[in-house]
Amino acid sequence: MKFITNYPLTTSNAREHFSEIINRTSYGKERIILSRRGKDLAAVVPMEDLKLIEMIEDKLNLQDAIEAFKESKLKGSISLDEFKKEIL
Repeated sequence: MKFITNYPLTTSNAREHFSEIINRTSYGKERIILSRRGKDLAAVVPMEDLKLIEMIEDKLNLQDAIEAFKESKLKGSISLDEFKKEIL
């Protein structure tokens, strides 16, 4: 079976050809979109792509943490108990 990776592959078709999808993704480095009833649901991507996405997420999380730390130094912070009192 030949997949056109620019277009979604239905989940029922993917079920029938699961091992080929895994091989094309892992060895052929293809990205395959899975859809159901015309709606994109998920993607099967090479591990290298997933690792890159996770590295980007980690970097963004670190930047957010640094910004939050800077803000706490400028504006101050409150204890967990004080926070609980404020929201209850």
